[in-house]
Amino acid sequence: MPRDLTSLPVELPVWAAPMAGGPSTPDLVRAAAHVGGLGFLAGGYLPPADLAALIARVRAGVAVFGVNLFAPNPVPVAPDAYRAYADALQPEADRYDLVLPADTATEDDDAWADKLELLLRTPVPLVSFTFGLPAADAVLALQDAGNLVAQTVTTPAEALAAADVGVDLLIVQASSAGGHSATLAPAVPLAAIPLPELVAEVRHAVPLPVVATGGIADPADTAAALRAGAHAVMVGTALLRTHESGASAAHQDALVDPAFTETVLTRAFTGRPARALRNRFTDTYEPVAPLGYPALHHLTGPLRRAATAAHDTDLIHLWAGTGYRAARVEPAARTLTRLAGHPDRADLRPN
Repeated sequence: MPRDLTSLPVELPVWAAPMAGGPSTPDLVRAAAHVGGLGFLAGGYLPPADLAALIARVRAGVAVFGVNLFAPNPVPVAPDAYRAYADALQPEADRYDLVLPADTATEDDDAWADKLELLLRTPVPLVSFTFGLPAADAVLALQDAGNLVAQTVTTPAEALAAADVGVDLLIVQASSAGGHSATLAPAVPLAAIPLPELVAEVRHAVPLPVVATGGIADPADTAAALRAGAHAVMVGTALLRTHESGASAAHQDALVDPAFTETVLTRAFTGRPARALRNRFTDTYEPVAPLGYPALHHLTGPLRRAATAAHDTDLIHLWAGTGYRAARVEPAARTLTRLAGHPDRADLRPN
């Protein structure tokens, strides 16, 4: 049975988004909680045991936090298209003495069943899902175990589908958001709808609480989303350069490098649409990249890791929302309270 948000004692209307692959750290989650907000652990890509360890670390310090999982929504890739893309990328891999697996595409569900079981055994205050919809019986089981359940959506139609499986709240993501789009239909081009307008459309379609995300760069953006009907906003890119961020040095530096002048939506890195700083990789490989998640994610992963270690920003997935220039080097508590319009509040609680 869906519940309201009164079970979440959260005062600050600016939350810290889950950012898979390293940027979301326990310290970032704790910083959000210490100023009355809410932060998420990003369960995507993590082995279940590693996720369990992170949950235990966070739970030891704060009471209110979330965990995000990638719900299965595979995007199959044709074998011929996969091989052609691997062959196109191999010259880049040669620079790092890597041999890409051109003949075997890796498909998996990110240990979905094991992570779901983890959250049934050890419930957390809030569980959110991205990429796919969990089944209604899974949502009910999580709720019965004590988890509040959220679904990330990008359209009113997706919001209706999420309501049908019984979630408690919606995370409404505009196409301006950095990193992967949560779209349930990766082959369909994303509509460039301003976040406040999208929030209003979803609120009109579905009577569930809404958390808004995508392109939040200043207090005016927060206020506009709240006026449109959001209960809170959630920010990711704005936190990438904070003291608690786990983003790589190359990623953080690129956000303020004048050589990077815009963001683009691209499937070239992972086979799903995601917003990143435009670089040589997006320019060269977006035109030839097939859809295919998680196969392309696994294909390009070794190359991206090698490029990150070498600070080679030509080849790194530099996830960033449209407001990326607003990311500052400061404590995460200050970023969150500043975006909420209360910059002095960061000093009221321990960071």
